[in-house]
Amino acid sequence: MSELVPPADHPYGIHNLPYGVFSTQDAGPRVGVRIGDQVLDLGACAEAAGMESARVWQTSSLNAFLAEGRSAWESGRAWIVEVLTNESQRDCVEPHLYPLDQVRLHLPIEVADYVDFYASEQHATNVGSIFRPDGDALTPNWKHLPIGYHGRSGTVVVSGTDVVRPVGQRKAPQDAAPVFGPSIRLDIEAELGFVVGGSSPVGSRVSVDQADEHLFGVALFNDWSARDIQAWEYVPLGPFLGKSFASSLGAWVVPTEALRAARVDLPAQNPEPMDYLRGEGLYGLDIEMEVSINGTVVSRPPYRDMYWSPTQMLAHMTVNGASLRPGDLFASGTVSGDEKAERGSLLELTWSGKEPITLQDGQTRAFLEDGDTVTITGSAPGPNGSRIGLGEVTGTIAPAR
Repeated sequence: MSELVPPADHPYGIHNLPYGVFSTQDAGPRVGVRIGDQVLDLGACAEAAGMESARVWQTSSLNAFLAEGRSAWESGRAWIVEVLTNESQRDCVEPHLYPLDQVRLHLPIEVADYVDFYASEQHATNVGSIFRPDGDALTPNWKHLPIGYHGRSGTVVVSGTDVVRPVGQRKAPQDAAPVFGPSIRLDIEAELGFVVGGSSPVGSRVSVDQADEHLFGVALFNDWSARDIQAWEYVPLGPFLGKSFASSLGAWVVPTEALRAARVDLPAQNPEPMDYLRGEGLYGLDIEMEVSINGTVVSRPPYRDMYWSPTQMLAHMTVNGASLRPGDLFASGTVSGDEKAERGSLLELTWSGKEPITLQDGQTRAFLEDGDTVTITGSAPGPNGSRIGLGEVTGTIAPAR
């Protein structure tokens, strides 16, 4: 094994190889792959090796590579493994490695379309219990289809970007009329984002069993939510300004090939889904997440409990004939588990503000305050007992403007 490859227990070893977009002081954004605590400039390395594929990595987003499809992704990954592990390739690789702390990370994809789902039964049950305490927690359609909404792709930002507190209309139940101003119930949603590649024509469908051909990789995701704005606006058409001000995407996209060992069975789906949501390509992912606010861990949501498979989400997204484009992004919805300490939003953790949480410094939070920094990290099992690091997605709340 080459000295360039970190030990087998490193979360960013040869078994992972997440993709990102980075820049340096002397060159603009281009595609790289993380190996240990370094970034390999893929375009420069491939060009030095005489590879025609260099062009898809000499761009400011992953979209050109995403457009190539599954066979190119597999070939590209195999080549990266080869150059990193073969000592004879060291002279090609070493000049194009950069320490992680000396690069700037950018949004890894140019987001084409963005859809957010609602795939956690625990989260949906908690939210339903909060807002419909005397009714059914789950809506009648919830176990029949993966519920989602179409979000705003232009406000997906890379991890580390400040999130400006949104303003809008809000109306509490006791208020006689709505008021306008900054959100006072600003929340997080710990989620997993799925990056889509390849394409499909308008009017066609992508089945559950075809979905993996389009699932390039995953990245941590935070769907910031202004609960007060959302509560006033969402009837009857759903989320709008309460969600569209910012959504944070992790800088590293872990390829689905790296997550084969993390696949698990889905929870029992009852009633049995319709035919188009059934197939051989159903799976969950055993991903452990951790949410911290100002350095205090407040939750550890388990993705393995999610009700709907990513392949079902993608199949449902296209069953009406909606097309796929390279750079499409869909998110899982808030990840929550059975225990209170596994809830992925402050709405649930504080039960709509009635039970504030306490941080390490003694401060309490019902919802986010200006200056708060939220960081979500994640990891998954890899081959032979290794761990796959998913990086982090972080953001700090800036005052309303």
